[in-house]
This record gives sequence, C-alpha cells and structure tokens, in this order.
Amino acid sequence: MSINDTLLSLSLSPALLLLLVLGIALVESLALVGLLVPGVVLITAAASIAGHQAIALPWIISAAFIGAVLGDSASYLLGYRHSDTVTTRWPLSLHPEWLGRGARFFERYGIYSVFIGRFIGPVRPIIPLVAGMMRMPGRTFAWANIISAALWAPAYVLPGYLLGHTWQQRLNLPANVEMAIIMLAASVIILAVMFSWGRAQVGRHGRIYFAIAHLARRVPAMRRPWLAMSRNGEVPLASLFLCLIALTAASAWTLLIMQHDGPLLIDLQAKQLFAWLRSPWLVDASLLLAKVGDKAGIIMLAAPWALWLLLVKRFDLLTHGALALGGIGVLNTLGKAVFGRARPDTPDYLVGSFSYPSAHTSTWVVVTGVMAVLIASRQPRQRRMWVYWLAIGITLPMALSRLVLDVHWLSDLVGGALLGLVVCALIQLNWQRRYRRPLPSIPWARLLLGSLLLVGVRVAFFPPV
Repeated sequence: MSINDTLLSLSLSPALLLLLVLGIALVESLALVGLLVPGVVLITAAASIAGHQAIALPWIISAAFIGAVLGDSASYLLGYRHSDTVTTRWPLSLHPEWLGRGARFFERYGIYSVFIGRFIGPVRPIIPLVAGMMRMPGRTFAWANIISAALWAPAYVLPGYLLGHTWQQRLNLPANVEMAIIMLAASVIILAVMFSWGRAQVGRHGRIYFAIAHLARRVPAMRRPWLAMSRNGEVPLASLFLCLIALTAASAWTLLIMQHDGPLLIDLQAKQLFAWLRSPWLVDASLLLAKVGDKAGIIMLAAPWALWLLLVKRFDLLTHGALALGGIGVLNTLGKAVFGRARPDTPDYLVGSFSYPSAHTSTWVVVTGVMAVLIASRQPRQRRMWVYWLAIGITLPMALSRLVLDVHWLSDLVGGALLGLVVCALIQLNWQRRYRRPLPSIPWARLLLGSLLLVGVRVAFFPPV
C-alpha cells in the first residue's frame, strides 16, 4: 500500500474521526488555546467527513460532548489551582484584556456565565478559567458544564454532519475526493497557525525564544553562537525555524514525488474535484491570474518598487529583492529540468515546460512573503499575524488557479509553496545578519497604483508566458 493510500485509510477511519472530533472539542474549549484555534471550522469539517462516511450520529455528538466537558473542566481546574500565576503566563501576559473581558462577563451573569459563555466565541475559552479563579463551587460548575455541553455538541456537529451526509447526493461531488479537500484545508490551517501562534512563540517575547535563550546561557557550546547572532538585537529564530521546517518538508515532499511514477492519489482526487468546480468564469479568472503570476507579470508588478528603491538609494533592499526573485527563478528552472514531470494538460504556450514545482505558486509565495515581512516590520507586534494571513489569502487563489486550468497537480503546488518559503527564509536570514537603516516613508498608494497599471497593461496586451 502506498503512503497516500495509508493516509487516506487512516483519515477516514471511524475511530480516528471520533478521536479527532473529541480532540477538537477539547482543544477548542481549553482556556486561552481555544482563542487561537479555529475550532468551529475544524469540528464542522470533521463532522462533515463523518456524515459522508455515515458514521452513527450519536457517536459523533458523544465525542464532541466529552471533549467539551473535559476541556472546560481542565480550564476550571487551571484557574482554581493556579489563580495567582496564570496571569503571568503566555498568552495572558501579552493579552490581559482577554481576562478582563471574561471577568466582566462573569460578574454580569454569575453562575449562568458558564452556560451562556459556551456559545459566545470571544469569551468561550476564558469563562471556565475565570470561574475557577473566582472560586465558583465545583458542583455548580459541573452542572453548568455538562448541560451546556449537551446543547453545544449537537448545535456544532449537526450542520457539518448534515453537509457531509448530503453533499454526495445534492452537490453531485466526485467520489473519493475527501483526501484532496483535507489536504487543501490542512495546508491553509497549518500555514495560518505557523504564521500566527508559531511565529509569536519564536519571537523575542515568545516562550520558545525565552526557553532557547535560557538554555543558551547555561550551555557553553551554545552561548557564543547565540551572542554572535544577537549582536544586532533579536536572534532571528523565526526565520531560522521557517528555513529548517520548509527545507525539511520540501526535501521530504520531493522525495515522495520522485518515488511515484505519475501523479499521487491526492493529485487525481484534486483533478476530479476541480474538474467538477470548473466553470467559464472561473477559467477566465484563472487565465487572468496566469498572466499576473508569470515572468512578465512579476516584472511589471515589481518595477515601481524597484524604481522607488533606486530613487531612495536603498540598494540593500533592492539587492535582496532581486536575489529572492532570481533565486526562486533559478530553482524553478532547475527543478523542472531535473524532475521532468509531465503536466496534466499542456496548452500551446506551455509546450516544453514541465510540472514540478509550480513556478506560479513558488514565485507568488516569494513576492507576497517579501512584501509581508516589509509591511509586518512596520506594524505593532499584535497585528503582524494579520499581515501574514493576508499574504496567505492572496497567494491561495494564485495557486489554486493552476488546478482550475489543469496545468499542475496538487502536489506541484505544495512543492512550489515549500520552495518559496525556503527562499523567503534564506533572504530574511541574510537581511537580519546586520543592522539595517529603517526605510523612509513608503508611498504605498502611488506604488500600488503603479503596479496595478503596469499589470493591467501586461494582462490586456500580452499573451501568457
């Protein structure tokens, strides 16, 4: 059995799905953690798969119920036993307003806050913690916890279960495309978590950064490298971790591609799914994105920014931008030549061009990644994750448009995205090696307008490259 077949069988196992629903409900109800996890989306997706599998509904609701009760109970005990220290721990140490919001809600509704709070997103993971800190009687909390979980579980599970139970009949989806959908959803969620919670943890105020700094001071072999890297301020752990994770994942993924003759199972499933989704307007939009994301489109997009950097004499940033685009271009060319993977379909303008990795995806990851770092560096620390999420949201349509046009496999997009992340991390690491002068005020409106006008000219008057 291939690796993909194994993953598919595991992902659709009834026992695993029940554990998944229980785990999501538990994590979504845990103090503070629930604020960082898209629990509603995850539990809806898991319930949808369970409905498609026709797993008995009482089992799914019971799993969600147990997870919710356990999560709130753990949060209550944490607040009850560690009320003096919990406010000094991450993430409350960075977001004390979360606790204040929960305390005001608790003071307003008293014992009913546990029941009501279960269904209100902003305070849901905070209320059990506050109840413990306020010394709510255990028996009172237990009854409110159990009754609210008994109502919450079916309310959150049933919509997803109904969707999964009916999607095949009502939507006429292709058979056996679940793994491709899971792969796409998991990729987006992993990237979102990596660039929000993960990046915060390896930043100067994060727990991982603090733990490594503490270890470096105690271990002589680590002390000198740590001091050398911190001469310019913060040690670039985020860029270093991103480079290591992306490079490892890209290497493993490429090895998986090399071991298979032809497309993977998820590639065939994604091809079925996007053939079903394909429509004239979606194809037209994808053709437009194909022009925006090719070599000519990227040159037009970057030209105003390069000219501005020349005018303000920021040759260091201009050089790094050129290295990023040139580096990803070379890697894409080498990758296609070395692997020689055939495309699902090859239009005339792509004759002689191979499939792996997806150059549109990798190049767009580099473009949005470099811009995201530039913008995030000028934002308060709490807002930086929104910049990275926006970059993910901009990159996703570009990548998926390649599946709509049927010129790439899903695995090509994954490989291209990982390769782009490696280049972004390497460029950022090199940039952080020494102190850089801050940029002058950026004329965002004029530069963006210039990019849009040039890209518009490219789309209107030139064929795809």
